[in-house]
Formats: sequence, C-alpha cells, structure tokens
Amino acid sequence: MMTNNTLTAVPGIRVGHVTDIDAATGCTVIICPPNTVGGVDVRGGAPGTRETNLLMPIHQVQHVNAIMLAGGSAYGLAAADGAMRYLEQHRLGYVTRTNYIVPIVASAIVFDLAVGRYDLRPDAAMGYQACENAVSSPVEQGSVGAATGCRIGAMYGNEFATKGGLGSASMDLGNGLIVAALAVVNAVGDVIDENGAILAGLRQPPDGKTFVGVLNAMREFHLRGKAIKPPVAQATNQGGENTVIGVVATTAKLDREGACKIAQMAHDGLARAVNPAHTMYDGDAVFALATGNVESDVSFVGAMGAEVFAQAVRSGVRAAKGLAGIRAWNE
Repeated sequence: MMTNNTLTAVPGIRVGHVTDIDAATGCTVIICPPNTVGGVDVRGGAPGTRETNLLMPIHQVQHVNAIMLAGGSAYGLAAADGAMRYLEQHRLGYVTRTNYIVPIVASAIVFDLAVGRYDLRPDAAMGYQACENAVSSPVEQGSVGAATGCRIGAMYGNEFATKGGLGSASMDLGNGLIVAALAVVNAVGDVIDENGAILAGLRQPPDGKTFVGVLNAMREFHLRGKAIKPPVAQATNQGGENTVIGVVATTAKLDREGACKIAQMAHDGLARAVNPAHTMYDGDAVFALATGNVESDVSFVGAMGAEVFAQAVRSGVRAAKGLAGIRAWNE
C-alpha cells in the first residue's frame, strides 16, 4: 500500500498538474472539498495574486473552492479562469441569493518567463485541464506543474542558478489531525537543508560547482552600489523576479481568522528553508485550507504547518530535474 506523505493526505483534497516542458511552464490546481475554510498571507514585495482580499477575515465569503498556482508571471493568473469554468460546470461554488454559482478560486503565480519560451504562458485552457487532471493520489513532485520553469538563486543568470521544483509533505499528528503542505520553489534566496547548509542556490562562477551564498552576493552588490544583477559577462536572463508560493492544508476545524494565522505561521517554515526570504524581488504567498472538524489549538497547527512547509520546499528542490540549461541541486 502506497503511503501518502503529500498534500492529498488531507481527505478530500485533489491536486492536478499541467506541464509544458518545451515552454518550461505550467500550472497546479488544488481543488477543495465542500465547506473548506480558506486563508492567506502574502509576504513578498512583488506578489502576483487573485482573490486574496476575499480570504481576509473581514470579508463575506467563508469558503474557497480551489487554489490555482501557475507560472507565466501575471499572465498566468488567467489559468484561474479555466478553474472557474470547470467548477461552474460541476456546480461547485458560492451560491448567490439569486441562485447563481460563483466559484471561489484564489491564485498566485511565479515568474518563469526567463526559462523556456516566454511567449507561451498558462491560460484558461491549461487551468481547465489541470482541474480535469486533479486526483487524490500522492502529489507528483519536482519539475512539474507550476514549478516546471522554476529556478533558485538566478542573480547571475540561468547558467549559475539551480533548478527549483514543486514539493509536498504531510504529518499525521494523531487523533485525526493532519497537516500538509505544497510549495512551488522559485526563490531569490538559497534553499537551506535541515542542517543549515545550502542545498540549492546561486552557483559560483566559472564552473558552478560550489554555491556563492545569496547573502554574500547581495553584500557584494551593496559594496559596489549596484542593484541585483549579474556581475559576470556570460550571465544571461538575470534573475530578480522570484517567488515561493504554496498551500498548507489541515483537517483541523478553523474559522477564517485561524486559517489566516496558519498561513502566516507557514511563512516561518518558508524562512527556515529559504535565505533570504520575503525580499522585494519575491512574491511569497501562502494559502491555508481547513477542511475538517478536528478540534486543535491553532498555534499548534500553525507551528506544525511551518515545519511541514519547510519540508515541502526542500522536497521540491530534491525532486527537481535540470531543464533549459538550469542544473538540478545535485548536478
């Protein structure tokens, strides 16, 4: 029997990918079971999002139907239109007073235009297909879906970046409480392993066999009085457009305030696994989904959410494969 240690370990959650290897882009949808409470916390300085305000506590709609994560920068927000169409066809969504169905689909994107073909981006058709592909089996990880064109530490260009990926992890905490996460890793900063060493990030020219350390590079740029850009002539497609986006889901019973707190605390896990995080060049955003009725302390759920989100970030890097001249972490 296959053990599911991914986001779909939370009952009712389904995940679907569409991957365009040639264009190095794609999208990933998380379809929620009925009555899922959603929350969000956005920390990056350059986010690309849709319907995040609706998930804030002071607003009316309590439940979310799907989360769409996509490449393509702001163009990729169009993938959520396809999810809207799919959910409407299946009569899933907020029911207005006049009996219209309005699916609640929140979305966030990563910048992957400098990898593969910039002119092919996730669109509504791709978002619809991702919904059709959504399953409850263990989540496929690595260079798939929204993470197809992800890269890490691209300040010197693709040649000296490391391939990012989509990762997922879960924890069964007993008494019916499950906390799980999915992360799309496209960070400015280095990804840090469990022992504090750089797992993936900015590579040292000329051969890229060792890591520079993004903080070291930023210090160098500061001393030169320059913005983030590659200091080596052979660097192309310089990177200052990056993001980590993702989802934490739980079987805990939470209101929207609690869900937003879980999303907020998940950023602690992001910051443990990525250094630096939440820069002005990142669009870091985490959604939270509460699907169940398990009574638990929100602080405990949030703390475990941070742990599992850090695991998901690292899993995504370890599962990623080299693409478009960008080497995987172990290459």
